Amino acid sequence: MTRRVRANWQDAVLICKKCSKKAKGGFGPKGKWRLAKALKDHLGKPKKGRKAPVGIVEVKCLSVCPKRGITVVSASDLLNWRIVEPGTPIGTVIADLGLGATGQQ
Repeated sequence: MTRRVRANWQDAVLICKKCSKKAKGGFGPKGKWRLAKALKDHLGKPKKGRKAPVGIVEVKCLSVCPKRGITVVSASDLLNWRIVEPGTPIGTVIADLGLGATGQQ
């Protein structure tokens, strides 16, 4: 038997945790945050978790392993994975993922 749990997500973003650790931050106000934290902070207010407009999920490894970047997959565009370089403005990442209309600006 399975049960269902409602999430208010309009989209989901998968971020490689291994790439994120290697990058040692690079996002946020002082460049010390991981990409997932910066996205959650920018998109997840005022609600977090399954009540947030977009699900930001760190996954173990996506097996791309770029030398300088973080592998990111948007559920709305599964055919085109992205490599985000540390230091990329969070607004640029959000626009590239097509999340601009979903989150708060």
